[in-house]
Amino acid sequence: MSIFIGGAWPYANGSLHIGHIASLLPGDILARYYRLKGEDVLYVSGSDCNGTPISIRAIQENVPAHVIADRYHKEFTDSFQKLGFSYDCYTRTDHPHHHQAVQDIFLSLLENGFLYEKETLQAYCGHCQQFLPDRYVEGICPICSAHARGDQCDACASILDPLWLTDKKCKLCGHEPLGKLTGHYYFELSALQEQLEVYVKKAEDAQVWRDNAIKLTQRYLSEGLLDRSATRDLPIGVPVPVKGYEEKKIYVWIEAVSGYLSASKQWSDENQQDWLKFWDGDTRAYYVHGKDNIPFHSIIWPGILMGLGGLKLPDRMISSEYLTIEKKKLSTSGNWAVWVPDILKDYHPDSIRYFLTINAPEKRDTDFSWREFIRSHNSELLGAFGNLVNRTFKFIEKSFSSIVRPAVLDHEVEREIKQLYQTISSQIESGQFKAALDHLFSFIRRINKFFDEQKPWISVKENTADCEKTLFTCTVAIANLSILLQPFLPFSSNEIQEIMGFYADAWTYTPLDSVIELSDVKPLFERIDLSRIEEEVSRLGS
Repeated sequence: MSIFIGGAWPYANGSLHIGHIASLLPGDILARYYRLKGEDVLYVSGSDCNGTPISIRAIQENVPAHVIADRYHKEFTDSFQKLGFSYDCYTRTDHPHHHQAVQDIFLSLLENGFLYEKETLQAYCGHCQQFLPDRYVEGICPICSAHARGDQCDACASILDPLWLTDKKCKLCGHEPLGKLTGHYYFELSALQEQLEVYVKKAEDAQVWRDNAIKLTQRYLSEGLLDRSATRDLPIGVPVPVKGYEEKKIYVWIEAVSGYLSASKQWSDENQQDWLKFWDGDTRAYYVHGKDNIPFHSIIWPGILMGLGGLKLPDRMISSEYLTIEKKKLSTSGNWAVWVPDILKDYHPDSIRYFLTINAPEKRDTDFSWREFIRSHNSELLGAFGNLVNRTFKFIEKSFSSIVRPAVLDHEVEREIKQLYQTISSQIESGQFKAALDHLFSFIRRINKFFDEQKPWISVKENTADCEKTLFTCTVAIANLSILLQPFLPFSSNEIQEIMGFYADAWTYTPLDSVIELSDVKPLFERIDLSRIEEEVSRLGS
């Protein structure tokens, strides 16, 4: 079976924050797990370098848009690498591959009869003398009366047209934009209403989407799908490949989601591989994103793929809720955020991965608290996992000259380990990452208790065979934990395997039937001083 994993594309207009990572991390967990299972995996994403937020940032800094995109694309790439994200292709939407693929998609939709021309009113700022991209307009949402952008209301998740807003203002100059006629292509999404209803019902019956994706998508379908503009008068983006429209750009909602296909083709060209095997019926396709991106993955992208015909539709939706910071809504403008480059400077990447998985907003909003983050590191990663590894390996180093010989294995522990592979498999494949990690740490606590109960510090003097049995059982547990935890905590898992001198590349029970010689035994984690809590909280909002 082929596994396709598409991670949402962050806008390259500012640094990543931990809210981004909380919603994207499941993609890497899935990719690492399926590779261990021996499946053929393609895991793609990239930086959205064509979005309106980048144009706005460029105007604010008085630099060309590509300067902003280059800066943050590099930062994103560095951050993802330091966090251990194992993309097969992480690209950008201003890459020539992407432009070509998106133009091909546009022409195919046109040829298949899903695009039509229409004159329409678009927001125009007389003061700036230009048509405004949707995100250049802000005002009051006509649905819920909250403050909203021209393309979408975050408060009620409604997809909007900027001219629907009341009290609307141009984000550049503050003047009120007016409607001005201009010609555009429209995507006939309404023609796909019935097909999309059948598609979503099938996903609901199979229980392969998260509840938030089902409910929000059903809401849009019940309201009736509207045709959407497929082109816009934008300053940057993919040019429309039709005579007379060369100065217009393909609208970002159709262009950005097409990155999943363009990245697959780029990977194919760069690695001389067949991208089609990840876009046929034998593929399991996961899409990983935040709540605000649900309709683009559950309606827009499936609609585009239906319009193209013959390509694999998304069948697994891993859509996260929101992450708050210290009980307050995350605000990038107010600096009420934990920025990824900053947290990576001072904290272990596995600490970040652990906390954002065990505290993941899978079913409801969750909170990032510095107190809980540091507590979880000290008590779980250091106190439970790190302690198990260190106490076992240090004992072996001191009492058995770092040598682990095969001995009698505790049968109950062996049974539990074998069962873990099945349980964790089921949980990961169904998107229950928090439950899987919680399950593994329950087992870690169980083995720590086993170590305490067996008292090897006594048996090493009174019954060497019993001591060897205890230490061998703990070592087998640790070796298998380095496999089971690899999708979640790749850095410390790899460190364990380096100490043990064995390298597991398969999701299967490892019995350790030959002599193991430990080398360079050292703690996996260091304690974080509790004074850091106050220091970190004081930075928020400053």
